[in-house]
Amino acid sequence: MSQPPPTAGAPAPRLIGRVNWLGVWTLYAKEVQRFLKVGMQSIVAPVVTTLLFLAIFTLAFGDRPGMSAGVPFARFLAPGLIMMAIIQNSFANSANSLLISKIQGNIVDLLMPPLTPGELTFCFALAGATRGLVCGLAVALGMTLFVDLSVAHLWPLVFFACASGLLLAQIGILAGIWADKFDHMAAVTNFVITPLAFLSGTFYSVERLPGIWRALSQANPFFYMIDGFRFAFIDRADGSLAAGVGLLVVLNVLLWLASYGVFRSGWRLKD
Repeated sequence: MSQPPPTAGAPAPRLIGRVNWLGVWTLYAKEVQRFLKVGMQSIVAPVVTTLLFLAIFTLAFGDRPGMSAGVPFARFLAPGLIMMAIIQNSFANSANSLLISKIQGNIVDLLMPPLTPGELTFCFALAGATRGLVCGLAVALGMTLFVDLSVAHLWPLVFFACASGLLLAQIGILAGIWADKFDHMAAVTNFVITPLAFLSGTFYSVERLPGIWRALSQANPFFYMIDGFRFAFIDRADGSLAAGVGLLVVLNVLLWLASYGVFRSGWRLKD
């Protein structure tokens, strides 16, 4: 039996190509607007907290030799604090968005639209990185009032900021899908993200550490994020930039595959 002709005046069905560009843009815009609507919490608060770190550590350690690799301590410290803001906020955006959707029961609104696992991963990763970069820019603008943040090399600034934001946003995707309550998310933040960030040479040069501790620091992926980003400002790195670039690329690819696989299988999303 032939299908009846479409009703006169009815909109024609929208054809979706290989990529659902409208759906991708809609989900990305929704995630960005979600953190922009609470800008005091998601942007202003990290700026204030980071400026307090800058003031406290500069006053406490600013005159100690060996802390800052031969450059003024505030200029050494500032890039690390900016990267910490990028790291923490990129993670928080994707992790909290998915966890809240699970708790409120509206995760189905993300799974029912015609979006592929790759498109879902792309949207959440890009939105998380966007929040991290916006916070990093806001922190940097605030710090320019107190610290010389002249850029020596542009490419490491762009690469390490973007690669680190994407990396932590994808870790946030996996954490948000895994967690069932805010206690689980707090455990990841307090026992994984924060210790790795604080022990990565943010507040000191790893050159001053004894051999075993220096080796452990250089086994920390966050060290390469902060060291490469700092190189963009002070023209000096404690580790290998090539190793940092390679490590971040590999980790981003592996985390992309993991996030894609989780969205495709529906693990802890369709229970």
